[in-house]
Amino acid sequence: MRADRLVSLVLLLRQRGRLTADTLARELEVSTRTVLRDIEALSSAGVPVYAERGRHGGFALLPGFRTELTGLNHEEALALLAAGSGRGEQVFGLGAALASAMRKVVDALPESHQAAAGDAAQRFLVDPETDLLSRRTVTDEVPDTTMLAVRRAVLAGHKLRIHYAATGRAPQWRTVDPIGLVTVRDRGYLLATRSGEDRTYRLSRVLAAEELPDPAERPDRVDLDRIWRERSARFLSDDHITALVRVSPMRREELLGTVRAVRAEGLEDDGWSRLEVTFQDARHAEWAVWQLGTDAEVLSPQSLRTALRDRAATIVARYEGSPDRLR
Repeated sequence: MRADRLVSLVLLLRQRGRLTADTLARELEVSTRTVLRDIEALSSAGVPVYAERGRHGGFALLPGFRTELTGLNHEEALALLAAGSGRGEQVFGLGAALASAMRKVVDALPESHQAAAGDAAQRFLVDPETDLLSRRTVTDEVPDTTMLAVRRAVLAGHKLRIHYAATGRAPQWRTVDPIGLVTVRDRGYLLATRSGEDRTYRLSRVLAAEELPDPAERPDRVDLDRIWRERSARFLSDDHITALVRVSPMRREELLGTVRAVRAEGLEDDGWSRLEVTFQDARHAEWAVWQLGTDAEVLSPQSLRTALRDRAATIVARYEGSPDRLR
C-alpha cells in the first residue's frame, strides 16, 4: 500500500540520512519515478524533505524531524530484530514486509537506544545460509504472486484454487480449504483440507494460486503445532521405511533431496552426518543410498544393509574376469 511505502521512505531518510532516488527505489522495490512522486506527496503533506543536487546529492529530511510511532522498549525491539534475522520470511514471501517492519521497530526506540539496539542485533545470527562445514542450505522459492494469493486466502479464511505439481504426476488444479502455513528446514507447506480430507502441500510445488471469494470450511481456532505433529506421525507410518545413514558432507544435500523426511541429525567426529531419515519404501531407500556409492553407509535396518550388499556382490561378480565376448 502507498501509505506504508511513504512511512518506509521517511524512516529510511531518518535512519540513513541523505539517499539518492535510485537507492530509495532499490530499498522500496519500486521505480525511481514512483520515488519522485512519493517525495512530492510527502512535501505536499508537510514532511520537511528536501533535495540536494550535485554528485553527492540526494533527498534528506530537515534535522530534528521525527515521526510518531508506537514506542517499544529496548528488550522488545531487540527480540523483534533477532527474530527478523531468520529466513522464514523468504519461504512465505514476507521479505519486503519484514524489512519495512524492522525500520519501524528501530525508529520507535528512543534515539539514545537506537544505536545500541542496532549493534546488539548484529551480534545475533539465526539460521545462516551455511553451516560450519560450508554446506549451503536450500530454501524453497515460490513466486511472489503465488505466495500472496496463498497467504491472503489463509488469513482471510477463503477457499483457495491451486495448480499443484505432485511428485511424479502432471500438474492439476484443485480447490482446497486452507488452514495454515508451516515452514520446516526452510521448506514451506500449506496445511489444508480437500473435500473434508486432510491435505499437506509443498509450497514450492504450487505453480499458481487463486484466492476464491467463498468462505473456507475450517474451524475458527486452530492449533497448527498439534495438526503438524499429527500429520507428520501419519505420514511417517504409511508404509515408509526409516533408516540410520552416515553420509559425507559433500553428498549430504543430495541425500536430503531424495528422502521423504528427516527425523534426527547429528555430526560425527570425522565430519560425516548421521541422519535418521524416512524413505518411501525399501526399494526407494536402496536406490537413494546406492546413488551415493562409498560416500554413504546404512547403519540400520539390517534388511537395507543386506540388500545393498547383495547388489554390490552382483556387480562385483559381473565385472570379475574378462567379458565372454572378448575371450
